[in-house]
This record gives sequence, C-alpha cells and structure tokens, in this order.
Amino acid sequence: MRTFKKLLALLIVCSSVQVMAQTDKATTAKLVADKHLVFEATSATPMANADLNKIMSRMPGGMGGGMIQLTGSQYQLIINKDSVEAYLPYYGRAYNATMNPDDSGIKFKSKKFDYKTTAKKKGGWIIDIAPKDTKDVRTLSLSVSTSGYATLNVISMNRQPITFNGVIAEPKKAE
Repeated sequence: MRTFKKLLALLIVCSSVQVMAQTDKATTAKLVADKHLVFEATSATPMANADLNKIMSRMPGGMGGGMIQLTGSQYQLIINKDSVEAYLPYYGRAYNATMNPDDSGIKFKSKKFDYKTTAKKKGGWIIDIAPKDTKDVRTLSLSVSTSGYATLNVISMNRQPITFNGVIAEPKKAE
C-alpha cells in the first residue's frame, strides 16, 4: 500500500510537470518583439461541416470534424523580419480545387507582407500577418500567450478558415 501511494504521488507530480509553461515570459516577449519565431502546430481544428464530419468519422479513431492531432509532423509557420514561411496541412472545403497535388495544404514563402503586433489586456500578443504575394492565404492571426502557447487562425480566399493550436519557439540555427 505504501508503494502504491508513492507511485501515485510520483505520477501526479510527473503529470503536473507537463502543464508547466512552454517558455518563460521574457523569452516569449523577446521572440515576439524580435519578429523571429517559429509556430509549431500540434493540432488542427477545421471549420465543421457535414462533408468533413462524414469523412473524419470513417477514419480510424475518428470522431467527426473536431480537433485533429498533428503528432510526428513538422507543421510550422516560420516568421522572420523579412519573410514568412508556412508548411501546414489543410482540412476542410476548398471552393476552387487545384490540379497540382503539390499545392495541397497551406504552403507558401512570402517576402511581401504586413505585420502588426497588438498586446492583449491580460497578457500575451496578437500577431496579424497579411501576405501580399501568395495565391490563396489572405490573413494569418497568431494569438500568443505569455507562456508560449499559441493559436493560429488562417483565412484563405478559396478555402474555409482553419485554426491550429501549438507552441512558439526560437528558430533553429542553420548548421
């Protein structure tokens, strides 16, 4: 019984460690201020509709068109002072289909874009990006908490909106 209580206490401590912040407040503020960060998507939430629910419910473990976990993937939005690069999946309805299978998902590199940062009242930031040299993406709105967790809303010209949840981090140095 003693061993069970110790094991249970250890399990509770280990699970509470995962709830801790992704980054500290100073690091997050520096990344946002420097306009040099990477958003790493961990889940996607497409706009729910009947067609998507029907498809998602047929997938293994599918529960409809709710949240889709993006485990084991390197889906990210890379923000630099002079460029924005996106490599994200897309789930939802496209109003104009492309004939090129390489154009699936949200993939672009932009050198011409508007960038605006707004501080939230209760801490955190909202980063609005409007690329001017992409075919489909109209706006990206990244809501960042002080602990480094973030939500990205993507609004496209020819697709339904989609939301991604994830974390921000420092870009990896090129070796």
